[in-house]
Amino acid sequence: MEEERTLSLVDVLEEDEELEEEASAVLAGSDSDHCSYPQGYVKRQALYACSSCTPKGGEAAGVCLACSYKCHEGHDLYELYTKRSFRCDCGNRKFMELQCKLFPDKEELNNDQVEDEMIQCVVCEDWLHGRHLGCVVPDCVELQEMICESCMNKHSFLWSYAAHLSVLVPGAEVQVKEETEADESKTKHPHKEEKADNVEPSCKRSREEAEPSCRLKVLQAIGQKRVQSGAVFWPSGWRSKLCPCNTCKDLLSAASLSFLLDESDTVLAYETKGKSSEQRGHDPLMSALDNLNHVQQLEIIHGYNDMKTELKDFLQSFASEGKVVTPDDIRQFFEQQQSRKRGRDDAQRFYPT
Repeated sequence: MEEERTLSLVDVLEEDEELEEEASAVLAGSDSDHCSYPQGYVKRQALYACSSCTPKGGEAAGVCLACSYKCHEGHDLYELYTKRSFRCDCGNRKFMELQCKLFPDKEELNNDQVEDEMIQCVVCEDWLHGRHLGCVVPDCVELQEMICESCMNKHSFLWSYAAHLSVLVPGAEVQVKEETEADESKTKHPHKEEKADNVEPSCKRSREEAEPSCRLKVLQAIGQKRVQSGAVFWPSGWRSKLCPCNTCKDLLSAASLSFLLDESDTVLAYETKGKSSEQRGHDPLMSALDNLNHVQQLEIIHGYNDMKTELKDFLQSFASEGKVVTPDDIRQFFEQQQSRKRGRDDAQRFYPT
């Protein structure tokens, strides 16, 4: 007879954790409370199709996660997994008489059918379609930062940095100025006076000598320029190459751009910090199990398996009727579990075994 496989509580928890991660991979990036329509063509989101609201043979329509909960509860829904650059259709002309409960003020149809990701400018933090940036979007854009053309022109000194630090894309050619011997001397010594008879007071010279040379002036003296049009993409680590001298700090501060000197301000740094914090965190449940004896662990395993079976039966009833499970449904299930537990505890108190 085939030997029955024995599962520990740790095995069960790890299996459930994998299932939770799969669900989170689809749903965690989507808002369950607000319709995604105002966000435009979202880069990627979970989508559903509703056969109860759309006529058979009609135009294909998709609704966001929040609308599947609030506007299509109890309807025949089909999960479409995720889709990029899609805008919620809930309540528009593709539906018969349904009005979106979360965001009813929608256009009759979403006219933009072009798949085009939206990219955020790190200065103004507006989101722009790639085709509206005035330049070719480079590969691996998620590892780079973008400053839109409007912000580049508003803070024109950034073009001097762009000629040396930005990602080169087709159409943004760099022109290098042919240096003379005098230009080369200025590049290497940007603070050196050309005439010896223009002697500055000793106190002023001491302040200038104490302050490091200005990287921005060095780059401007080189004379290297790039086409000053379109958005500019910057590679990872470009902020560390900005000039940190007092003059440039004042320049950035006056333009409300001091955050550009902070490498921890980037979205990539924010996400990395979140991942590392999650990896460092210790599961309190596993810590509690370490402090229990074998009998107590078995009691928890049986209780966990009973709860898991009841939850599976509870969710199966929704699946068979084609209903969407809402947070309120889950909350009600666990309230019933707590009520039953209190009933068992009271019974044991009055009728001990």
